[in-house]
Parts: sequence; structure tokens; C-alpha cells
Amino acid sequence: MSRTMFTTAVHAGRPETGTPSIPSVPSIDLAVSYRASDAATLHAMLAGEEPGAAYSRYGSPTLEAFEQAMIVLEGAGTARACASGMAAVQLALLLTGIKAGDTLLAAQDCYGATFAVIDTVFRHLGIQPIFVDATDLAVVQDALVTFRPRALLVEPMSNPLLRLCDIAATADLAHTHDAQLIVDATFTTPYLLRPFEQGADIVIHSVSKYIGGHDDVLGGIVLARVERAEDLRNLIILTGGLLGPQAAYLAMRGLRTLPLRMREHCRNAASVAAWLEQQPGIARVFYPGLPSHPQHKLATRALSNGYGGMVAFELSQASETAVLRFLDALQLCLPVTTLGGIASQILYPACSSHRTLPPERRRELGIGDGLLRLSVGIEDPADIQSDLETALTVIR
Repeated sequence: MSRTMFTTAVHAGRPETGTPSIPSVPSIDLAVSYRASDAATLHAMLAGEEPGAAYSRYGSPTLEAFEQAMIVLEGAGTARACASGMAAVQLALLLTGIKAGDTLLAAQDCYGATFAVIDTVFRHLGIQPIFVDATDLAVVQDALVTFRPRALLVEPMSNPLLRLCDIAATADLAHTHDAQLIVDATFTTPYLLRPFEQGADIVIHSVSKYIGGHDDVLGGIVLARVERAEDLRNLIILTGGLLGPQAAYLAMRGLRTLPLRMREHCRNAASVAAWLEQQPGIARVFYPGLPSHPQHKLATRALSNGYGGMVAFELSQASETAVLRFLDALQLCLPVTTLGGIASQILYPACSSHRTLPPERRRELGIGDGLLRLSVGIEDPADIQSDLETALTVIR
């Protein structure tokens, strides 16, 4: 029976067996190790030849329930949940088989910490990073031809300027030149885009954001096609950075309402973005749902169910002092270093998500001193607009 994403999110990963009763939600299983009916079965489980828990570094029943639910929602073949979004980024890169002497292609305006780990840790390991404008297919193709990279890492919707990457076209280019495509789909979630249907090889999420949705779980997840299941299992066992059972339980609880929350995030963001574009204290608004967005047509074609819950905007008074006064005047929008929660959250990229980038590099990417990133929550949009209007009045 075919089910909508709303129904799938509610039921995917639910326990199907139990003795004598079947629980309605997965239990938090804190065991570190597990016995088997006999030694041969234990050895088979440790080898991955039979299902079942053997040792918690290999996985746990709580973790597996969350991973299975994400596999269903994303249309993936396998998944492993990690201790953080950045752990997922690194696990995904390792899954490509990248090694010293290889080239790694990445979007030039990818998440700041992703940029930093590629440009430092992976560079120090002998991997050559090349950063490209992933919104320009001609530039991507030239880089693929010139550098013959092992992999290409992109985001469907960039952080913080909400520039779009055409995942389907990029996947075709990557595969033509024998590169694997990694998609960080944190901003879009399966509600807006299912990258495997567009040709992606590996998909990652920061579970801390929209998946968890309540600002109470730190985690990440790597999803891949079924033929990578053994490689992914071996990597998480060896690196040891898997998600704990308590965090997996919270992630699963958040996942149940993901489509419902995303529907409201998208509706509210569209309303707030249109309102911001009319305000005299705003120099520019970045939102794919606005006709003024240069990639609005691509957004309409590529994204299902809406344009996302993220809005970026530049204050007309583009100074750090003005921005800090604006943030201090907010009462409803929370000035925090995260996104995707039920409450509206606002961030100053120059001082937080992209603070590791040199100022000149931020300016090259279009991240000016007056840029703010707003994760629009599920409050009444009129209340969000009123809060922003009050803060704008303070700096006029």
C-alpha cells in the first residue's frame, strides 16, 4: 500500500515484534553488549551476517529503529546515524574511499564547518580540496573535467544565502566523470527533496536541525544506496562515532512530526519573506519562494511541497553594531547558533556559522556584515513579523 510522507513519518520504524506485547514506540535500549542464543549466532551477528544487536558500537535496537525510519523516508538502501552532523560529513567523505592524492570537489558556499574540515583536516591528509560555484553547471563540469575528483559535495539549498544546486543535473555530470555525489540535505529534508531520486550517491543530514526539530538532540546521519551497506557498517564500527540510544529516541520522536512541522515552516517562511521584502530597513531578502530570487524557477521545479523554512536578509545598516542591536531587540526570535526548531531562530553568520572563514572570503561568497539568517518557526507568522518590525525600529 502506497502511503504519503505524513503517514510514513508517523509509522516508519515502529516495533513489529515483542514478547508478549509489542510496544507502540521503540524503547531506549542502554545495553552495551548483548548475549545470543549460542556462540555461533553471536559471531554471525558481529560479522553482520545475521540481524541482531551484539555490541553497542555496532548499533543498538533504538538506533536501528531511527535508521530504518530514515531509510524509508529518504528512499535509501542503508543508513548509519552519527553523534553529530559534522561526524556525518566526515563519515560520508570516508565512505567515498577518498585517500591521499585524490581531489575533493565541494560547493564554495557550503556550511562553514564543512568548508573548514575539508580545507584543514582533509587537506592535511593529502587530499586536494577544490571549491566551486555549485549553482553554475558549466563551472561544475569544467572542474570535473580538469580535476577528476573522487567526490563532489553539494547542498540543494546553501547556507546561509539559499542558493540552489540542481541536484539531478549535477548528479548526471558527476557520474559522467566518475565522481560520487554527496548531498547535504539538512535544509531541504525529505519533505522538500529526496536526493536519491535525483541521482545522489550519498545523503547526509544534521539530525540536530529539522529532523529532531526541538533543539534537544545532537546528531547526524549518513544514507547510501544498498550496495554501500557493508562499507558504511564497517566505517561506523571502526570510527566509533555513532549516535547514542537516548539521542536516537529523541530523533525518532522528532521525525514523527517532520512533514507536519515542515509544512508550517514553509508556509510561515513564505509569509515572512514577502513581508521582509517590503520593509524599508531591509536591503535584500533571500528566499527561493520569492519571484525576486534568481533561481525561483529552479526552486519551483526541483522542490516539492514548498520552498523551505529558511530566510536570509540584509539590514540596510550593514554594520556589526547595528546587527547586534537588532538581535538584542528581538523578543520572540531566538538568537542561537542552530536552525530547524519549532521556535524561530536567528543567526549572524559572520559571527557564528561562518566565523572560521576570513572576512575577505565571506565577502567573496556574498556574506556581508549586515546579513542575518532566519529559521522561521511554527509560531503565528504575524507574531514573527511583529517581533522583527520592533527590532527594525530600534536601528532606524
